[in-house]
Amino acid sequence: MLADQFPLRRRLQNLRKQATSKPEQLISLERQITASVERRTLRQQQLPKPEFDGDLPVIDRREEIAKAISDNQVIILSGETGSGKTTQLPKICLELGRGVTGLIGHTQPRRIAARTVATRIAEELKSELGDIVGYKVRFHDQVKADRSYIKLMTDGILLAETQNDRFLNQYDTIIIDEAHERSLNIDFLLGYLKQLLPKRPDLKVI
Repeated sequence: MLADQFPLRRRLQNLRKQATSKPEQLISLERQITASVERRTLRQQQLPKPEFDGDLPVIDRREEIAKAISDNQVIILSGETGSGKTTQLPKICLELGRGVTGLIGHTQPRRIAARTVATRIAEELKSELGDIVGYKVRFHDQVKADRSYIKLMTDGILLAETQNDRFLNQYDTIIIDEAHERSLNIDFLLGYLKQLLPKRPDLKVI
């Protein structure tokens, strides 16, 4: 898992620097690595298989969008209101296998939108809210670390998370919705992600 990768690597480097490593330290590290690999394997096996509403305009370009996501680290998607971008993009990411090594983070400018979109996507994936699809807003966190694949949140929440997770290692994909609103939070996030992307070549930003 991405969230485990850097702490485990740092611990391994520290052990290598020691003149002599205690066997129990190596055994403990091996167990942690094995547990991380097992969690990733389980998430891969349980990856939801989304269904798509053919009536939504964005689905007409689904294959083109999926290819753009696969071939590029960053894509900009523009479409009319009601075209299905907000609810279908995370599902297209799931179909591509995103969300396994880290969460698909999906930001909304407002708290009520974060919860509403999370509820809608959960319904389309035939899941209860807080299971496959969770959301996090101020004073309320409904995301299951081992079960959730998609996490809706306000852009302010994601920005706040950079203080304790500088490389955003809990995510393998980040969708910045309504980026055209150009709020201070969104502008700060876009600037932060621009600096982060060279250090996280595995991260996709939409």
